[in-house]
Amino acid sequence: MLVRYREQLKFAIVGGTTFVVDNGIWYLLKLTVLTSKPTTAKAIAIIIATIVSYVLNREWSFRTRGGRETGHEAGLFFLISGVAVGVNLVPLLVSRYVLDLQVPQVSLWVQEVADFTSGSIIGMLLAMAFRFWGFKRWVFPDELGGHRRDPDTGALSGSVSAPGGKVPSGR
Repeated sequence: MLVRYREQLKFAIVGGTTFVVDNGIWYLLKLTVLTSKPTTAKAIAIIIATIVSYVLNREWSFRTRGGRETGHEAGLFFLISGVAVGVNLVPLLVSRYVLDLQVPQVSLWVQEVADFTSGSIIGMLLAMAFRFWGFKRWVFPDELGGHRRDPDTGALSGSVSAPGGKVPSGR
């Protein structure tokens, strides 16, 4: 079962790692230099975690996928991730500014629980689902022009099959 779902498992491990990076930076900024700007602190934390995510996903989670030029692949990765930043921030914005779950309307404890729940649980889960779908679909497709990445070296291999799973006839 682990082999069958290895990409999802690796993606989840990368997600867990970037969850720690994201929240560590978010709370560091939010509790020090950006106390009055929690969404700005969250956006900065997400951007840094996204860079970490690209490296880990490219080199580990989706190592055998792709075939795009690195610059094109990185551009697509950051485009999908940019949309995911917006998806991630929406629940926090709703919590803070629509539901008004912030001091002085609620206690500091309630504000922090609401921030964590909306920004780090709900927002991150929504963004993670969107990123997994977008990365598999556009950034690291299973086949691209008949090329696959070697699982050991990450280098592109020759033509293994044409799009649609047909073996080229050589004509």
